[in-house]
Amino acid sequence: MDFTGQTPHAVLKRVWGYDTFRPCQEDIIESVLAGQDTLGLLPTGGGKSVTFQIPALIQPGLTIVITPLISLMKDQVDNLRQRNVTAGALHSGMTRAEHNLVLKRVTLGKIKILYVSPEKLRSRSFADTVVSLPVGLIVVDEAHCISQWGYDFRPSYMQIAGLRKIFPSVPVLALTASATPEVADDIMTRLEFCDGRKFCSSFSRDNLSYVVRYADHKPEMLLKVLRTTTGSAIVYARSRRRTREVAQMLKDNGISADFYHAGLAVEDKNEKQNKWKSGEVRVMVATNAFGMGIDKADVRVVIHIDLPSSLEEYYQEAGRAGRDGKQAFAVTIASQADKGTLTRRLNESYPPKDVIRRVYEHACNFMEIAVGSGYNSVCEFDFTLFCDRFGFRPQVARSALMLLTHAGYIEYVDEVTTRSRVFVTMTKNELYALKVSDVADRVFQFMLRTYTGLFADYVYIAEELIASRLCISTEKVYNALLELGRAHALHYVPRKSSPYVIFTAPRVETRRIDLPKSVYEDMRERMQVRTEAMKRFVYATNGCRANVLTEYFGEKCATVCGKCDLCRERISAARSSGVSEENMRSAVLRLSARPAGMSIDALASTLSKKPADVIAVLRQLLDEGEIMVADGIVFRSNR
Repeated sequence: MDFTGQTPHAVLKRVWGYDTFRPCQEDIIESVLAGQDTLGLLPTGGGKSVTFQIPALIQPGLTIVITPLISLMKDQVDNLRQRNVTAGALHSGMTRAEHNLVLKRVTLGKIKILYVSPEKLRSRSFADTVVSLPVGLIVVDEAHCISQWGYDFRPSYMQIAGLRKIFPSVPVLALTASATPEVADDIMTRLEFCDGRKFCSSFSRDNLSYVVRYADHKPEMLLKVLRTTTGSAIVYARSRRRTREVAQMLKDNGISADFYHAGLAVEDKNEKQNKWKSGEVRVMVATNAFGMGIDKADVRVVIHIDLPSSLEEYYQEAGRAGRDGKQAFAVTIASQADKGTLTRRLNESYPPKDVIRRVYEHACNFMEIAVGSGYNSVCEFDFTLFCDRFGFRPQVARSALMLLTHAGYIEYVDEVTTRSRVFVTMTKNELYALKVSDVADRVFQFMLRTYTGLFADYVYIAEELIASRLCISTEKVYNALLELGRAHALHYVPRKSSPYVIFTAPRVETRRIDLPKSVYEDMRERMQVRTEAMKRFVYATNGCRANVLTEYFGEKCATVCGKCDLCRERISAARSSGVSEENMRSAVLRLSARPAGMSIDALASTLSKKPADVIAVLRQLLDEGEIMVADGIVFRSNR
């Protein structure tokens, strides 16, 4: 389908079926079509993909999209193909044959939008191919990954500047959902913007109420929140084990729930997503692997039972609530102990330098890479086995590998999950002479009837589905596919889930490992700033949570939201404080019961009273033993 020369509105209607753009989308598209380097800051669910897909269709040439979200590339490509848009992807989880096939289709002009993982920019075959292509647009998704100021810096993104040198006149569109002003400026600098333009949608979400609930026993509070709200929900937890445990607890208490994390098989992920999307399951308990690219507009509540490490992460995840514009809630369940957890997470992210050197040495030995060798090697890395064999705590080992990545010694790609796929290598005429076992023949015939495009490209298959339909075991299907592969009828790539280590430099002697200040001390300091900002947001005792959040991203708010728990508490206290001294006593007791306590000035401001009036009540409550005061902070007595 040819869209060259059509207007953005016409393409939006024809391909996506929408009549109007969301805020900032049209401005970004027009800027790109005018040949301008452009930075788009759009919130989660703000429709970032449309801003590059429409220009890609309207203007001639190939659009290259660099994204770290390997697990979503297939979904993006499939969605575009369903809309008759030719697209392909290149990433480290592909075989050489798959890689070569995609490059061949790109060279023949059969792909309009090419998704590329950042580490693929180092590939010699990609560089040799891309230099002769008519590239019309370069898109950098999750652009905060290029900034060392960002919360998810990835050194492989630094390769993008090399792509700019090959295509100096091609405009670059950088997109992210969460970037502070510092990070936004750094993105434009590192991508070498020429008179670039920046479009920023407001970080304020008028329909979203931010609420913090304090509880030492979090499961009980989680049940309370879910029982007092309605509609679809997401509960974010920090570990895979915790997602299973929390989902089971909810089910045991009569709430429809399931769990989701990156380690699940793709078929399991799809089944869980579909049940949640359809409403068959109300609550999805998940790690942060859930949500990216999942379009469900009617999520009424997003709950964090564990605290994220930064407001950037929190904003992306909380923003998955209320995309339909209706009232929704972002609830954080916190305890006083979570402050220590955030600090411990900071320390785990920057283990001692001698530990980092030991991780490097053992990892190289584990992958059988000798000193002086390994440059440009891509090695599968069994992370669990590595930690077990050498006695490393997983979080410390992962942090060490990421710091070694930042320092340029390796590129650690954390768990790439790829689905099983098949490409028929025989011609249709050759298949008539194929001689295989009865089971292999049945499996082959079923695939030919069920899956389209097997002769043109690698097609994703599900061994479990084939086994179920043919009433045989999955093991027999697997063996049949191997047999068909040995007969050269097809190329079969079984599914797998594995991290990768790419050696961006030859192995060096362990004593020569150097972690410069910019990689270790400076980045630790930046993480500490983000950690403190997260603490301020969660443990604030006055003000407005929505304003704390938006001001962190550089947006000044003239008024308070009136919807968060702090605003509602202040409104309630102000109403009650003017009625009687007894109501004022009750309000002081309620506010001082917060884990962080409340300052005298904050109490006076919240109650709309003079400090002297509040102090009079505080003295009485102190005499009665109801409260304690330390360094000007009022706490409820634990007696």
